Amino acid sequence: MPKHIWIINEYAGSPYYGMEFRHYYLARELTKLGYKVTIISSSYSHLFKEFPKPGKENIDGIDYLWLKTLNYGNAHSKKRVLKWFIFSFKLFELPFKLTKPDVIIVSPMATTSVYPAWLLAKYYKAKFIFEVKDIWPQTLVEIGGYSHKHIFIKFLKKLEIFALKKSDLIISNLINYQQYLVDNNINKQSYWISNGIDLDELQQIEPLDDKIKTQIPNNKFIIGYTGTIGAANAIDTFLEAHKYIDNDNIIFVIVGDGQEKPKLINYYKNDKIIFIDSIPKKQIQSLLRLFDVCYIGWRNINIYKYGISANKIFDYMYSGKPILHSYNGENDLVKIANCGITVPAEDPKAIARGIIELYNMSAESRNKLGNNGKNYVINNFSYQKLANELVNIISK
Repeated sequence: MPKHIWIINEYAGSPYYGMEFRHYYLARELTKLGYKVTIISSSYSHLFKEFPKPGKENIDGIDYLWLKTLNYGNAHSKKRVLKWFIFSFKLFELPFKLTKPDVIIVSPMATTSVYPAWLLAKYYKAKFIFEVKDIWPQTLVEIGGYSHKHIFIKFLKKLEIFALKKSDLIISNLINYQQYLVDNNINKQSYWISNGIDLDELQQIEPLDDKIKTQIPNNKFIIGYTGTIGAANAIDTFLEAHKYIDNDNIIFVIVGDGQEKPKLINYYKNDKIIFIDSIPKKQIQSLLRLFDVCYIGWRNINIYKYGISANKIFDYMYSGKPILHSYNGENDLVKIANCGITVPAEDPKAIARGIIELYNMSAESRNKLGNNGKNYVINNFSYQKLANELVNIISK
């Protein structure tokens, strides 16, 4: 049985620094199963709230190596591309800093790190696993508006295909990723390891700060969103729906930060829409208790046919609140778990109809939907269960 796993993800964080959390939770469970796990990440990410010092750090039994890169500011900065290359080149320093791995999981956003990760796997004779969380560079094309013919997109695509062909195993948090392999003529099997919830952490929920709590009316019907406010989240469509709701009792609450937020505040803020800054992860469940319905939406684009795995869906489900899902893809978890209503993506009128339908439901019916979601996520998507599935895959 392999004992030492490297996870290479330049955006990997922890609850102490900020997103992303997936590999922290998986690694913590893997250490309980007897594995040594080292997460190799960057000392700077636009997703972090606090920035680690470059070098080694042990967090809750997980070894981290923070590679020094550069502060590129926000997600759309051109310096971010330079950071991808700096991180990738610094991977060649790993033999001088870490002990031999048995497995290397490379989990990139941009695919620049896959080639050095593969070389390291060859050097150590380690199993090379390619994990796909976001389909790059296709995401840049469909959401970012770049051309397939752009030289940098072609470069990232070649690296993606290289990783898919050279990997010993392919895993993804996208439920339909196997179809993507078929569409790209890759004759290999992929394995689904979803995002999920950490049941231990959810026993340590912190109360919501009073300054946040007082911003949310307690005598209104709250349809709420938490998370990143970016282009992929289609928050503009969600807020546009308020124009089709003639009911002063229904209030939209948006909690989070992101590139699109200033523009949305400027255009949409009014008596029916409340914007709140992001809050600590351990307070999320306390916030969700104040919502009547949790909202999540997506763009109406082709890439989502391969699946989605937003962390907030699992947080929403655990909260026991019904979910309004604006989504056109297949294998819709909200439908599968019968924990809310799904409406077409990027359709504000349909979103408005969904809100009204949930508003007109009895409290008992909404509670039933919410309880369906909570039971489903606990039974199927705990990180303890997901880590065991990952171990079974690694052992193949």
